[in-house]
Amino acid sequence: MNQNTIITIGREFGSGGRELARRLSEELGFAYYDQEILKEIAQRTQLSESYVRAIVEKSPITSYPIHVVRSFHPAVSPVMDQTNKVCQEQTAIIKELADKSDCIIVGRCADYILRDYNILRIFVYSGMKEKIARCRAKSGDAESLSDKELEKQIKTIDKNRKKYYDFYTGQEWGDKRNYDLMINTSNISIKTAAHEIAVMVKEFNKTKN
Repeated sequence: MNQNTIITIGREFGSGGRELARRLSEELGFAYYDQEILKEIAQRTQLSESYVRAIVEKSPITSYPIHVVRSFHPAVSPVMDQTNKVCQEQTAIIKELADKSDCIIVGRCADYILRDYNILRIFVYSGMKEKIARCRAKSGDAESLSDKELEKQIKTIDKNRKKYYDFYTGQEWGDKRNYDLMINTSNISIKTAAHEIAVMVKEFNKTKN
């Protein structure tokens, strides 16, 4: 049985989940995986990274032709084959990374893929006001958008993440029943949250050893 400590982090867009994962990996000395997974999928499937990203970050139904979705006996579709291939490679890569060492994996349905592993499943969320502020602080592109436009963009990204996760896992994205720890970053700094989680993980690993 795998004895590595695996932390999976699901997050709303603009919640600071990615920053939390990076800080946590530094505090614990764990490997950190995020965009690297997309690059590895692209290499293995020989598909462009932008195409792979479109599959794993957009609503999955739109990746399937209408006749495939509606038919009980779908015709063979190159799009469907590619989508399935990407998902299969993603599953294989994530399991390989989990088998390799203690690590932190951001998104990618990793909490579901690694459900039989020793994992701490974290979900990070935040209020819309804080999300908008964080997006403006992190991205120069946000400067050209009004708060209303930025809010719409954030909601669209989260909607796509939810559809993808719900479709491939059969679970509900962001539902507290599917996670071990829910963190609201509206009123706590990412640095503080990362430190407190690191302390908790270290204490848990002491008792395990």
